[in-house]
Amino acid sequence: MTSVFRRLSRSVSRGFTGGSVIALTCAIVPGAHAQTLGPLVQVAAGDPFSGCTADQLNAQHSAFGSVLYPATSIEPWVAADPTDASRLLVGHQQDRWNDGGARGLVGVVSTDAGGSWTGSIPTGVTRCTGGAFRRASDPWVDFAQDGTAFFMSLVLDPMKPTTPFGARNSGILVSRSVDHGATWKAPATLIRTNSPHALNDKDSLTADPTANGYVYAVWDQLSVFPPSQAGDKLLAGNDGVEIARQLRNAAAGGAPLVKFNFTGPSFFSRSTDNGVTWSTAAPIYQPGTNAQTIDNIVRVLPDGTLRDFFTAIGVTAQGLNIGYIASTDKGAHWSAPTFVSDIQVQGVVTPDTGQPVRDASILYSIAVNPVTGAIYLAWQDDRFSTATCTTPGAGKIPIDGIVFSESDDGGVTWSTPAMINKTPVNGANPCRQQAFIPAVVATGDGKSVVVTYYDFRNDTNTPAGFEGTDYFALICPTASNCANPANWGNEQRLTTASFNILNAPAAPGHFLGDYMGLTASGPTTVYPVFGVATGLNVTDEFTRKISGLP
Repeated sequence: MTSVFRRLSRSVSRGFTGGSVIALTCAIVPGAHAQTLGPLVQVAAGDPFSGCTADQLNAQHSAFGSVLYPATSIEPWVAADPTDASRLLVGHQQDRWNDGGARGLVGVVSTDAGGSWTGSIPTGVTRCTGGAFRRASDPWVDFAQDGTAFFMSLVLDPMKPTTPFGARNSGILVSRSVDHGATWKAPATLIRTNSPHALNDKDSLTADPTANGYVYAVWDQLSVFPPSQAGDKLLAGNDGVEIARQLRNAAAGGAPLVKFNFTGPSFFSRSTDNGVTWSTAAPIYQPGTNAQTIDNIVRVLPDGTLRDFFTAIGVTAQGLNIGYIASTDKGAHWSAPTFVSDIQVQGVVTPDTGQPVRDASILYSIAVNPVTGAIYLAWQDDRFSTATCTTPGAGKIPIDGIVFSESDDGGVTWSTPAMINKTPVNGANPCRQQAFIPAVVATGDGKSVVVTYYDFRNDTNTPAGFEGTDYFALICPTASNCANPANWGNEQRLTTASFNILNAPAAPGHFLGDYMGLTASGPTTVYPVFGVATGLNVTDEFTRKISGLP
């Protein structure tokens, strides 16, 4: 499969130019000094599945009414090899469908610190890569301490919209590489669910940085009961995040509004031999009836203890919360849940016409400081909205910003949520103040925290129908108090030109990904990987190295 990829040059096509290296400094943040912002580099583009016929595109079009977006690279995740700071691995969705999943998941590898990229596609996943399933979603990659690479895939088969979730099969696969992501072993199946009334979703994988060989996989499994026509109608899509949003909105007025019951426990499997074998998948947290988790992510503290974070829907009186469970024995046993904060969010729309954006409005990003053990959370939230976004398509909604909270004691206590994005006030069109899809990471030396996000500050609706969108990075030195928004600065624009969010494919809102990649490599360098709409219904991925962080 690698033959379908070409080595990507350092320049960026389709109106994006590779910028020269720029040194930036900002004196308003205590301890700030110059950081180096590298050129914009295209990570992935084109369509490696253009010649695939195994997944029967025409049959999916006719049977399900599905719309395919070829040549789309969606939802990147990135990891850095701890044995070689110049080696990076990205996984992304390739050729997204409008109603859930993609034709397959693709890996790309850089061995020169993000300067160029080569394709590395795990085989045996979807039919386009020699596997059994027609679609895949939610790519996740990581490296063990010895350089073993992992690629996690959510797989599913679609069904007619009269069935719950639109799927008859779903599963979680993990591919393993012993040559740092250059080639892949056959995937291990962690779970396969054949019931049309259950959907495995929103997976993540974490290689333990404190104990080589231990790898943790988590996801939610949403199910409805008893089977009913109402459940079938509501849950006709096979997109777990969109289903979760619908159930969250229904639960806000009482779960009986949906006329059936549902539950979505957190599932867990672990490997103690770097992915050669895996434990039997089992639930580790049961949220109860008419409640679910989503966006399960395990983080490992420097003392080796685990935290499985998740969004909880319908568990507390607040309705939508970020919570976690803890393990002191590498996942053999887990604590009762602790809830960190509620999420107050309605979601983002395009700033001029009010079209829906597929954002991260019920999700979050989580990172651990590898030196101090501090835990950092970033998420979309509208609690600080002081203006109203009014558009023809969406009416009046509050304005989402990027909110941050920190724990310095392993998650026992947390700082008061604070809005940190630097999107300027726009009195003429407050919708241009919206910020969305945050990612957070700590540098390897533990001295900086970086948060990335999109916003619409440069939009002018010129020409009409061009709703300008950009991607930014924001930095806080950990010697200061990062719970104070004033200590976030050194903001860097990562896109070199605004792109039109209306060009992003609709799945169902304009979709770049539920999350973006952001990883630390070495002591003072981070790599964001993010999506850009480069043409009508075409998205590509880019990176821009940020080095010399304080």
